[in-house]
Amino acid sequence: MLYYLFDYLEKLHIPGARMFQYTSFRSGMAILLAMFISLFFGRKIINFLRNKQMGEIVRDLGLKGQKEKAGTPTMGGIIIIIATLIPTLLFARLDNIYIIILLISTIWLGAIGFLDDYIKVFKKNKEGLKGKFKVLGQIGLGIVVGSMLYFSPTVTVKHQDAKVKSTSLTKEATEYRPAKFGSEEKTLDTTMPFVKGNEFNYSDILFWIDAQNRPTWAVAVVFIFAVIFITTAVSNGANLTDGIDGLAAGSSAVIMAAIAVFVFVSGNIMFADYLNIMFIPRSEEVLIFCGAFLGGLIGFIWYNTYPAQVFMGDTGSLTIGGLIAVLAIIVRKELLLPILCGIFFAESLSVMLQVSYFKYTKKKYGEGRRIFLMSPLHHHYQKLGYHESKIVVRAIIIGIILAVITIITLKIR
Repeated sequence: MLYYLFDYLEKLHIPGARMFQYTSFRSGMAILLAMFISLFFGRKIINFLRNKQMGEIVRDLGLKGQKEKAGTPTMGGIIIIIATLIPTLLFARLDNIYIIILLISTIWLGAIGFLDDYIKVFKKNKEGLKGKFKVLGQIGLGIVVGSMLYFSPTVTVKHQDAKVKSTSLTKEATEYRPAKFGSEEKTLDTTMPFVKGNEFNYSDILFWIDAQNRPTWAVAVVFIFAVIFITTAVSNGANLTDGIDGLAAGSSAVIMAAIAVFVFVSGNIMFADYLNIMFIPRSEEVLIFCGAFLGGLIGFIWYNTYPAQVFMGDTGSLTIGGLIAVLAIIVRKELLLPILCGIFFAESLSVMLQVSYFKYTKKKYGEGRRIFLMSPLHHHYQKLGYHESKIVVRAIIIGIILAVITIITLKIR
């Protein structure tokens, strides 16, 4: 909203109004405002949740310090959502297709998570919203996001026509001339890490059909199915990671910082030229959303570190994971998510391995056996005697390493 106001003021030659034309300035303001909202109003929201007796119902898993957490306010994900939406609405261009998609995704996932937390708290049902309804909600979002990205005429990319590279005999450095980018085109190209071509097209999955004869509907189905799978997997991964104080929020903040880097280089034609990656027109506005989201997460961590004064609940964890997936898909970096979201992936994998091995051994030996002392993985380390804070800090350190590896894949091919 403020963008349009200052755009009008700039036409009247008001000093300083032009600053709102720069995404770097608006994203910085979004971070600061989001942090202010989550820090200042976060306390008020926590007190409100406590007064309404919206406390966490803790299942007895035999973990140290677990019973002390009973009654801690949950649904704290509302803090992150509010701190993300308000700066985005104020500083971003609301006619941008990517901002529209992200706003829809935030509200959609927040509603699913809120309903799950509401059932747990007010209906006294520890299971919350049934899993099939959660998945249906996530599938619905995947269909909406995938359809908007596939059919919108403003979702395009530019590829480099050619890059002139010359090495001076008198200089050690390699000199690059600016590359020429082609016209905007609708394509399902995405980034393929660690390969020379660095790109993969979803339509290539239908390899047995000649490229010119591939039905539009079939290609759309492949892409939308991929969006559904990615958003559902990452959303549930973040949900499983949210088990100890600060783990999900801290890991997500690191992931968001890396995604913000991808958004910046993909939406800046000079960096896209230098890194020899796809230039995505109009994606620079996503940086404002990333700034607001990151600021909201950092502010939330203030209250979520051990001992937590509030839990994000499914309201926060489902939203965080889903938004990370949608952001990665927007900047064509979704195939990097297994590395970037390595903590989420490890947590999800530990659950799948534990359940599968237990069922297999029970069927074969008549008695279920376990790989881990408890899953998800962070509970395994709790059982080994590690303190929550140590688990969280080490997970964040690993997350930073994975984020750096993900970023340097832009040049490793």
